[in-house]
Amino acid sequence: MPNFTNIAHDAFVAAVCDLAAQLAADDWTPDFIIGVGRGGLVPAVFLSHASGLPMLSVDYSSQVKDFADEPLVKLATRTRAGERLLFLDDINDSGRTITHLRRALAAAGAVDGAVRFATLIDNERSAERVDYRHRTIDRAVTKDWFVFPWEAVAPATSIAEDAAAVPERLA
Repeated sequence: MPNFTNIAHDAFVAAVCDLAAQLAADDWTPDFIIGVGRGGLVPAVFLSHASGLPMLSVDYSSQVKDFADEPLVKLATRTRAGERLLFLDDINDSGRTITHLRRALAAAGAVDGAVRFATLIDNERSAERVDYRHRTIDRAVTKDWFVFPWEAVAPATSIAEDAAAVPERLA
């Protein structure tokens, strides 16, 4: 049974404020924050408000082509027009989502350097690196399943099923 660690709302807001401060201190400024569905949507809304940057979204988690890959083609086109995009997700655990996004954007001709990634939690053992993070974990040590405020309304069985879907993260 995984150890469920609830992220309190105040801790979530502090994480978003930390990301906003990192962006404000950087010379690289995105034109849009892209919330990665489903876990990155709420953080993207908050970061949009904290930074004053507009937000768009893609839905990778549903695997519905019209909402996952097709928007990435449109976003890649925007980078060729000079726009910069910051993709935001809740956690970079295995790196699978970021790998998919990077490959799809590259295949659609996204400009190198015009796309960056941010997460609230970054697993240092992930196959992918992010540019901005609030917190770093090591999955060899930290086996917790993090329950973010927007997930806390789900039935406990749903949270347990989500955690069990990729058991190597928690074993």
